[in-house]
Amino acid sequence: MKRYVLMRTLRSLLSIFLVITLTYTIVYTMVPRKLIFKQDPNYAKQVTTPDKKTNYENTVYKRMGYIDYYGSKELRQKASRLDKTVTTDATKTNEKIYKKYINSLGHGWILKRFKDSKQFYAVREIPVYERVWHFYANLIQIDHPWKIKDASNPNLERYIRIENDKSVGWSVVGSGTQHKYLLYFNGLFPYIHQNFITFNLGTSYPTYSGIPVLTVISQGQGTTALKDVTFPTGITKPSSINIYSRTYKSPSKADAQDKANFGNGDAYTETTSNYTDPSMISNSFKIGIVGVILSYLLALPLGLLMARFKNGLFDRLSTGMLTFMLAIPSVATIYIIRYFGTLVGLPDSFPLLGAADMRSYVLPALVLGVLGMPGTAVWFRRYLVDEQNNDYIRFARAKGLSEAELSKNHLFKNAMVPIANGIPGAIVGVIGGATLTESIFAFPGMGKMMLDSIKAANNSMVVGLVLIFTLVAVLSLLAGDILMSIIDPRIKLSTKGGKK
Repeated sequence: MKRYVLMRTLRSLLSIFLVITLTYTIVYTMVPRKLIFKQDPNYAKQVTTPDKKTNYENTVYKRMGYIDYYGSKELRQKASRLDKTVTTDATKTNEKIYKKYINSLGHGWILKRFKDSKQFYAVREIPVYERVWHFYANLIQIDHPWKIKDASNPNLERYIRIENDKSVGWSVVGSGTQHKYLLYFNGLFPYIHQNFITFNLGTSYPTYSGIPVLTVISQGQGTTALKDVTFPTGITKPSSINIYSRTYKSPSKADAQDKANFGNGDAYTETTSNYTDPSMISNSFKIGIVGVILSYLLALPLGLLMARFKNGLFDRLSTGMLTFMLAIPSVATIYIIRYFGTLVGLPDSFPLLGAADMRSYVLPALVLGVLGMPGTAVWFRRYLVDEQNNDYIRFARAKGLSEAELSKNHLFKNAMVPIANGIPGAIVGVIGGATLTESIFAFPGMGKMMLDSIKAANNSMVVGLVLIFTLVAVLSLLAGDILMSIIDPRIKLSTKGGKK
């Protein structure tokens, strides 16, 4: 069992690596990079002259990892190490100095000039393999007491310990770390939070510009919300500050508000805000898990009855209905359910009532449940019918067991083994595959975010979401196997053939 889990985990990690590498390569080589500026509201403001346009575009490309770029001032500063007489003026002497400096940087650097000012700048196109390596090298971030190096704060304490913190209660706190709270608990999904190991999925652009991808997905949405917050000074007052998000900020940069809230000299005053609505990942998990539960609550009894009355009128009518539901396009099913939902007063769009009203979640969750139900019912009926033909069922009938007893004590349990194997995958499917449902209902989840990111050429967000979906998907396969072995102890997991 242990060896199987280890080998399966290693294969899963390899699969994740291959999927993300392929996705990253496709996104950053085949999607025209100019598309990213179509959704950038600052682009038109910044490109008032050809020089500003060139500088802005190169700055963004550098931030996104496409190129290395030195503007005129930065290039002069770096080239001055070679010759202190160099200036930003467009002279032949400066050009020679710059060319000499560029040649010393190695292969790929090109010296260019702005159109209007004729001043020099330098760019280097970063090969895709180098970008992929940089992505993986910075993917996993480990927080520790020597993470922060701040020359202006030489007396910074360095530790990790358990404290009954005034602001958040019992938690693992750090000093010298990037995050103040490394392990804590609260009422927000996923309820247990840790910052020892975090993922750097890049920075979102052009939508949610400048915000880390993981923050966009995991932080709340909507408007900022005032809550009673207890600060380290012991003062409790209404504030939009998310006290759990405290990260390092040099005391030399603290303003009057920081000092009033956290005390003079506190090094952990950088925070994010509380929001009125749940995060994208929280929303997607809510309707995803409810959708799977609905799917199985509808599919299993139906499949059981179809197998019980095999080849009868009920079975034939149900088979026809399920076949129709499988054949009809998903978008048609969504619009039909949305139409009938509005007849009973349910909102046809999430923003109508918002996250504060549970009715906003009903139709998206119901759609996911109905879409997943036909396939599960058909397969469950098939497993039950196959079990009915086994010798042990014939023997049980010969002993006088009723059909109800057979279904309850034998058929249902054995047919549930392959069904249980697919439960984790079904959860992943509705969470990651709800793109169409979330888009139609304007539901603020990860599925809609994926579609919006593709439209906006937000490459960092696309890669980040693919990584999350892939990670959960491949690990769910392992969870499915383990769940199957728990339901039926006769199934032993091994590295030889996977199961035996």
